[in-house]
Amino acid sequence: MEVHKGRNSFFDGSLLSLIGWSILGAIITFFTLGIAYPWALCMVYGWKINHTVIEGKRMRFQGSAISLFGHWIKWFLLSIITLGIYSFWVTIKLEDWKARNTVFVN
Repeated sequence: MEVHKGRNSFFDGSLLSLIGWSILGAIITFFTLGIAYPWALCMVYGWKINHTVIEGKRMRFQGSAISLFGHWIKWFLLSIITLGIYSFWVTIKLEDWKARNTVFVN
């Protein structure tokens, strides 16, 4: 990998914040019996992306839990219809959704 001078990439989040957001996400998911998992996922992923700078450009996550929840229902139903086969693609679809909802701020 080639290093470009003058271009900084870094992550400025703290371990304590990551632990706090992860615990909050787990608690929310647990107490809603998994229904709020898309919200918890957006919350933690958003925190990670919002603290990431690539080549001097800060990233921002603009996905919403409501949007993800709609996809989650669709993916769940497709997994049921295909007797679980579609569930192998859910991880890839989730990564695609994350990428489509991640932008550069500056």
